[in-house]
Amino acid sequence: MIELKILRDTPDVVRESQRRRGDDPQIVDQVLDLDAQWRAATAEFESSRARQKTLGKEVAQAKGDEKQALLAETKELAARVKHAEAQAKDLEAQRNEAILQIASLVSLDAPVGGEDDYAVVKTVGTARDFAAEGFEPRDHLELGEMLKAIDMERGTKVSGTRFYFLTGVGARLELAILNAAIDKAVAHGFTPIITPTLVRPETMSGTGFLGKHSDEVYRLEKQDLYLVGTSEVALAGYHGNEILDLTKGPLRYAGWSACYRSEAGSYGKDTRGIIRVHQFHKVEMFSFCPQEQAADEHQKLLAMEEDMLQMLELPYRVIDTATGDLGTSATRKFDCEAWVPTQGKYRELTSTSNCGTFQALRLNVRERSEGGTRAVATLNGTLATTRWLVAILENHQQADGSVRVPEGLRPYLGGLDVLQPVA
Repeated sequence: MIELKILRDTPDVVRESQRRRGDDPQIVDQVLDLDAQWRAATAEFESSRARQKTLGKEVAQAKGDEKQALLAETKELAARVKHAEAQAKDLEAQRNEAILQIASLVSLDAPVGGEDDYAVVKTVGTARDFAAEGFEPRDHLELGEMLKAIDMERGTKVSGTRFYFLTGVGARLELAILNAAIDKAVAHGFTPIITPTLVRPETMSGTGFLGKHSDEVYRLEKQDLYLVGTSEVALAGYHGNEILDLTKGPLRYAGWSACYRSEAGSYGKDTRGIIRVHQFHKVEMFSFCPQEQAADEHQKLLAMEEDMLQMLELPYRVIDTATGDLGTSATRKFDCEAWVPTQGKYRELTSTSNCGTFQALRLNVRERSEGGTRAVATLNGTLATTRWLVAILENHQQADGSVRVPEGLRPYLGGLDVLQPVA
């Protein structure tokens, strides 16, 4: 949520942020108009209430016709106070609802534009030349089927399209990746948490997931609960309506959860394999920190994501996401994209977002400061997820369909160094 003070004091900054996102800047004027009406109604209510209090004393002292006139004024004033109070409350609700339509202020350092206008920050590692090695690479699904690691056919039979089973080494490989991520998070001072995957509407809304992307979220209508698409949602709400002590540094958590996404609008995209699915597992980093430390904390999360990619020996690049492709809550976002040989391009494996005070204001997460209390900054970043199997299988495959296990992952697979096809 945008602070009302920022809207009042620097509306042009908010308008420009909306334009950079490709969103309508006129919402700023709508909020300011409702705010002006609210302030006028509030002033009318307060002045009428003040008159009401003095009038009560005058009535007590008056007599005869004067008293009757004051009693008539009292009756009229009571109606006016009631009307002004109701009007002020209604305008406040309208204003607050309109504010929720304004996305987080984008960083001026983020590239401006849409999905394809990202800036490449760095490229790390070299893609294998399979032609030079003398064989055509198989895609992750073919490899997964040869290893009896991925079963899309039975996933579709049981649950429908974009569902799957991970079996045998597939299940072990996913658990290995996620456990490696948890170990890395703990080594960096993160507290591991297994989070709920069903949350209340106010928690989902507080993180900014019920705006223009709400059709991507699964809702259990009868229970009025939402299935999370990331443990970021539950972690953001973990300290809702609390005042945090950040004097010893940021509060850092690593959430492990199943995640659910409807993939609305993705018809025909990535229908083969497990790149774009309805259910997956993920380890998500989440930080609550003072506003001044947010940029440095963002770089810390990005560095940890890169460490994971390097541990798994994957060629990748880091991109600075353009303003028009940012989520509602993000002020800036970096994606780490791994090379996928059979697609001949980089595909997103992780992202990390600095959400500034946007989520904390909605969820009322504060810290004490010299001037009282203030909103904290929140940041999130993916450390591992099911999609990593795609990059590992394809980048480390061998001509016979076996897959070499990256050294860093072998301790999590009982020392296994090669995944062999199953006859």
